[in-house]
Amino acid sequence: MGKITNPATISSQFNLSEEVLAEFDVVNVLLATDTLLFIDPMLLTYSKHPEIHDGAIGEYTQRFRTIIRLLAGSKQKGDAAWKGAERLFKFSEVSWTCLGYGTSVKGSGFGKDLVATTLDTASQIVGLGVDDVDLFMALALFEEGIGPDRISDMTTNIILKSLIAFTDRVNASLKMPRKAYVIGGIHMNLICNPCSGDPLVLVPRDIVRALPIAADWSDIARVVAENDALRERVNGSVGEIWANMTKAKKAQMKDAALRSEKAFKDLLEMLREVDPKPYDFAGDRNGEAFWTRLLETIPNQFPFDLAKYAKRKLDVDAVEEIVGKIVEQFRDLVENKGLWKELWTEEGKPRKEKASQRLFYAIAYAHCKANDLDLTPEADSGNGPVDFKVSNGFASKVVVEIKLSTNPDVVHGYEKQLEFYKKGEDTDRAFFLLVDVGRMGRKLDGIQQLRIGFIEEHGHASHIAYVNGMQRASASKRE
Repeated sequence: MGKITNPATISSQFNLSEEVLAEFDVVNVLLATDTLLFIDPMLLTYSKHPEIHDGAIGEYTQRFRTIIRLLAGSKQKGDAAWKGAERLFKFSEVSWTCLGYGTSVKGSGFGKDLVATTLDTASQIVGLGVDDVDLFMALALFEEGIGPDRISDMTTNIILKSLIAFTDRVNASLKMPRKAYVIGGIHMNLICNPCSGDPLVLVPRDIVRALPIAADWSDIARVVAENDALRERVNGSVGEIWANMTKAKKAQMKDAALRSEKAFKDLLEMLREVDPKPYDFAGDRNGEAFWTRLLETIPNQFPFDLAKYAKRKLDVDAVEEIVGKIVEQFRDLVENKGLWKELWTEEGKPRKEKASQRLFYAIAYAHCKANDLDLTPEADSGNGPVDFKVSNGFASKVVVEIKLSTNPDVVHGYEKQLEFYKKGEDTDRAFFLLVDVGRMGRKLDGIQQLRIGFIEEHGHASHIAYVNGMQRASASKRE
């Protein structure tokens, strides 16, 4: 997973409001680090944009119809038809959308081995009599190596012309500066990503999900569990396996799906029963979007004086002191200034843990920038190691681990994870930030007892900061 060290977005870099981008239905991606959203091909047909529901659908369908026809006509691996299918199934990395899991804005693509194994499975499916283009989405359910990033890369490769057409139409109004590029031998004027120098291709919000349908196991398991009629139809083939699915059962699912034409079509039916809903940017449960708007508003609405630290070399004690002050500012903004609302969706559900990490990053980055501090805040962009690090040179590093009270691993996080991260960053300075959104139980007591034990044994321990992020009643309701 990559680190967010530069939170530049389309809106901040090109001086556009997030409201304007939302009006044009453009994903306001990070420009230096991938945004963890993915193009889902099963949403294309529902898009309101003509470049997508007309152009992209045709490109996607035609590509896979051709591959299916070639696989059906192949007599053996390596013959002309097979090689034709292989050429059409080579999907390179596409970094221009800034979506995915990358450590920067680079994609993952399909390597030679993955192309070979995927085509072999696809050939078996075509041999059953299945000629549905969505069979390639279904492969992601059980084919090792095909995850959300590759589904998104695959789709982006196929519909790139349509995405460029969407970009051109939207940018006729937004007027972001363009640059000359040569793509596939064709000269084009495209928006330039100032963080990479590559072209920037805009993506409609109505075709992205947090996970594509074929990678979102929970959604399909829910469909099977809740849809009685579907469950009865497919239980003889793959339904029962899917209802109790774990990733370890991929091979079992594959064997069941390849048993017959009916079994595989049942699998496709399960995919199509999932509601075709794009990512909910308003609720933003995963915390992908909300925090970027705070980068500019926080220092203006809640000025915070760290000027005495500016423009000077900071030792580890000074960095630790600054981080402590930012932690206290985070607590004050959440508990007393209304930022607790950013930890909850409009439906009253707590956002995922990453949202609290991003909120802390936004506050830390904004205050460091506003006070001209020579600090580098780094936030993890996904589910990787240490949530947050503030550094000033190699020796002056402080890490921050952030956990929601709903996380069952709170105590383990303080006792084991944080110590591991400190060693990895070569520092003994750390803060453990526990954000209370319910289900706290005795977790706070547990980590406080651990801290006492660490101090008795080692003479020092990571700081613990408790933040009450629970929902508050409005003033009118309290009266």
